[in-house]
Amino acid sequence: MYCDFLEERPKIREIHLGGGTPTFFSAENLKKLVEGVFKRADKYHTFELSYEGHPNYTSEKQLQTLYDLGSRRNSFGIQDYDPKVQKAIHRVQSFAQVQKVHELSRKIGYESISHDLIFGLPFQTEESIRNTIKNTIALKPDRIAYYSYAHVPWIKGVGQRGFDENDLPRDDEKRYLYELGKQLFFEAGYVEIGMDHFALPTDSLYQTLKNKTLHRNFMGYTAGKTKLMIGLGMSAISDSWYGFAQNEKSVENYQDIVNKGMIPIFRGHKLTQSDLIIRQHILNLMCNLETKWIYGLDKGLKEEILSRLVEMDEDGLLEISENKRQVKEEGRMFVRNVCMAFDLRLIDNKPQTRIFSMTI
Repeated sequence: MYCDFLEERPKIREIHLGGGTPTFFSAENLKKLVEGVFKRADKYHTFELSYEGHPNYTSEKQLQTLYDLGSRRNSFGIQDYDPKVQKAIHRVQSFAQVQKVHELSRKIGYESISHDLIFGLPFQTEESIRNTIKNTIALKPDRIAYYSYAHVPWIKGVGQRGFDENDLPRDDEKRYLYELGKQLFFEAGYVEIGMDHFALPTDSLYQTLKNKTLHRNFMGYTAGKTKLMIGLGMSAISDSWYGFAQNEKSVENYQDIVNKGMIPIFRGHKLTQSDLIIRQHILNLMCNLETKWIYGLDKGLKEEILSRLVEMDEDGLLEISENKRQVKEEGRMFVRNVCMAFDLRLIDNKPQTRIFSMTI
């Protein structure tokens, strides 16, 4: 259906199989899925295929099949290795199992392997974080994502709850876990990439950081860049740069609409010229930790944003100049706060908007 809307046969730069655990699918069905896409599309000359895998449900056959289909990069959701933490978040997997799929990936020839960790989880302690990071570094993944846990029971309900709020680290403890993880990654030779991400200097993500060509989309940081991203599957988000569209969030509704021959979008937003300018500023900050005022801000808008940055300016978190704002190293952990100062819609909708995750 998407191909029918496009003016010519599309060339696909990158496919990412995400949204949780695509390796629940068999190797045969993964092959059928990827090859099916190219019945009506072609591969760009620098085509990349990447995917998320669940360590407990990823086999050598799946790894080999996806490699043969063109994948050279994968990621595994680790979260934490402590048994008590794993039980609370319903994510039980052993280090031995992670090591197995990691080493199989290396043996097959994957060039970039990423591990996702989370700090701020229930029952986490300094000792458990140290152990989790020690085990992670022992495998030397090329990339590490170190995300802040978002406690959103009003969205996830009881399914996210093997604990209560008293089991979560306090704000000061959570910040310490972040700083500790960052220090341990640095000591192991990793470089910080934007927000939440770390990479070895040999990884392509680091090279794009050096060249200031790093990009960020809904899936996180990427070495590739495109202004058209089509999200397939329930709840997936598409981005044309000029607008966003999200698919139906339930399997039943999604399938029903697709079976009727319609694109299953249930909400979206078309960006105004002001939105596009703000979007570029936020992207600059998230990728390069700086943005210049030359990107089209009118005087009134610039003054409004500057007024929201006063406190961070006074705290020495930003490098101030007439033409730009640059985030200092001391302010790196507050990049989201800086970006929020630019987000006019977040400010305008604040009475109706519930902040889904704390910045730290």
